[in-house]
Amino acid sequence: MHNYEIMLVIQPDLEETVFNTLLEKVNGWIAETGGSVTKTDLWGKRRLANKIRKISEGVYVLLEAQMPPAATRDLERNLNLSEPVMRFLIITEK
Repeated sequence: MHNYEIMLVIQPDLEETVFNTLLEKVNGWIAETGGSVTKTDLWGKRRLANKIRKISEGVYVLLEAQMPPAATRDLERNLNLSEPVMRFLIITEK
């Protein structure tokens, strides 16, 4: 198991229930691979440096997770297919 930081930029106009459901889905995708989310840090709505899909703000969420290295490929695929996720970055902690 490796430690990862996952930064998500999510559409700012989501209802709270949809937002929480999305975070539960991401946690579920990580759990399906045998991993776990150790910390969820909600940074809130922030202005983007460049517009994404004609949107100038996004909600930032930082997840700290432990999962096998092969699981990142599946997580990336699921995040790419998730419409509310505008951008994401997965990095490994050392």
